[in-house]
Amino acid sequence: MRRISRLTRVAVGVASLALAATACGGTSSDSGGSGASGGTKKEDLGLAIAYDIGGKGDQSFNDAAYAGLEQAKKEFGYKTADIEPTEGETDADKEQRLSSLAKQGYNPVIGVGFAYGPAMEAVAAKYPDTTFGIVDSVVEGENVASLVFAEHEASYLAGVAAAKATKTKTVGFVGGVDIPLIHKFRAGFEQGVKETDPKVKVISQFLTQTAEEGGFSSPDKGKAAAEGQIEKKADVVYQAAGLSGQGVIEAAAKAKVWAIGVDSDQYQQEALAGYKDFILTSATKEVDGSVYALAKSVEEGKPRTGTQVFDLKVDGVGLSESNPKMAEIEGLTDAVAKAREGIVNGSIKVKSE
Repeated sequence: MRRISRLTRVAVGVASLALAATACGGTSSDSGGSGASGGTKKEDLGLAIAYDIGGKGDQSFNDAAYAGLEQAKKEFGYKTADIEPTEGETDADKEQRLSSLAKQGYNPVIGVGFAYGPAMEAVAAKYPDTTFGIVDSVVEGENVASLVFAEHEASYLAGVAAAKATKTKTVGFVGGVDIPLIHKFRAGFEQGVKETDPKVKVISQFLTQTAEEGGFSSPDKGKAAAEGQIEKKADVVYQAAGLSGQGVIEAAAKAKVWAIGVDSDQYQQEALAGYKDFILTSATKEVDGSVYALAKSVEEGKPRTGTQVFDLKVDGVGLSESNPKMAEIEGLTDAVAKAREGIVNGSIKVKSE
């Protein structure tokens, strides 16, 4: 029930703030799907998503998108599709995947992850009557909704929690790939730690320089990085590494120190149940809410386009509170609440780099 309510709340937040205005398989027929200007028609299919690196089952980013698809499918009663990536694929492969979904009549078609940027720019222009969405990137186009998040704000809250939870005065950050998107996570986290307790040391590390090297899809790399930070006395490790983050969580649980999850509430993920006692919290991104909100706008005949920013003000990002042990750490809950209020009212300015 918590998931549905958050989905609804994010969708309402998008509508009330008019976020669309914040920025000024196989193939069938050759015609593009209709409905971008008039909702989902009889001949149209529903929402389709194309996954990022790691695919479904990452217990994080991609699974959050799938939750949004499932909610749309349940509410609107239409056919949906979710397509896995292939190892070592090119932009041309992504372009073909998006084109195939549009040709079949799916609307909207969402690329989950910044890697879909070049492909979506090319495909959206060919199918002007289909609404496209891309998560974590900005693509210009009259029929494209760019769904971006204030990851640095959620990461700031994670930094506050880490600073309150550490006993060794050393915490770690593991980023999947050394790219601007993951820099946002690191920047917010480091700022949150330092502004909560300047005496706490932050050890930061990126797993790879490029996504092709497996930074988002290699739990073994994440585990090794976390083990190295734990050896240096880190007793809280925050990961923003996709599927690789599972290795970070495993290493933390084995060492009996805290892990902080990302994107989804990883304390609640079944596949991570064996480690949940050591998942302090998660910096969440309502990817599911953004996916659902875009599908809802198309279904209602008013498809959203342009850059849509999901931040703390609309519960587009946040910090999970599922683990009851959070409340047992002195001052943690109050410090997070105070920081959240400060970010929302503007008294705290969070850096994105």
